[in-house]
Amino acid sequence: MITIALPKGRLGDKTYALLSQAGYGIPAMENVGRKLVIEDEEKGIRYLLVKPADVAVYVEKGAADLGVVGKDILEEEGADVFEVLDLGYGHCHMAVAAKEGYKEDPSRRVRVATKFERIAREYYAARGRDAEFIHLNGSIELAPVLGMSDVIVDIVETGSTLRENHLEVIDRFMEISARLIVNKASYRFHEKEIDGIRRSMKEALG
Repeated sequence: MITIALPKGRLGDKTYALLSQAGYGIPAMENVGRKLVIEDEEKGIRYLLVKPADVAVYVEKGAADLGVVGKDILEEEGADVFEVLDLGYGHCHMAVAAKEGYKEDPSRRVRVATKFERIAREYYAARGRDAEFIHLNGSIELAPVLGMSDVIVDIVETGSTLRENHLEVIDRFMEISARLIVNKASYRFHEKEIDGIRRSMKEALG
């Protein structure tokens, strides 16, 4: 049985719709309730319904053979998995943003608020810029408004939240979309089945 980790929420709904179109739908998924594991023995498919931030962990550790995860989470976790298909939805980008009119002072460390600390560290390291990182789990936009940070590194989709808080994008540096990932050991043992799912999903995308 091939196990697929699906993220709960909008991204998971889109992914399941794509899998159904690709021929891997399960009737039980239509009324899932609070179930976390859905199986179809006839098709040999098992779905795990997990938090989006945990998909890469389930796949890397082998609890799932495949999974769908945003590129942002994949990069932040640094998961040791195969990335086999860009699904082309869930589009947004990673960006550096600051208060309107912000001017960086190169003589001191830049203070960066983010929940994507690994990504932010790599961004500033690549530019040779000394930075102090403040890890926040939500409402990142508050940090520069309250003077707690100079800038933020966060996902930007429409930019409306930034504008409402008088922030603006300084740099867009990573395009994000949903990706199909595969456990490395699973691919060695179930290459035919996994490639079949990947090809079917790619064809369903058009």
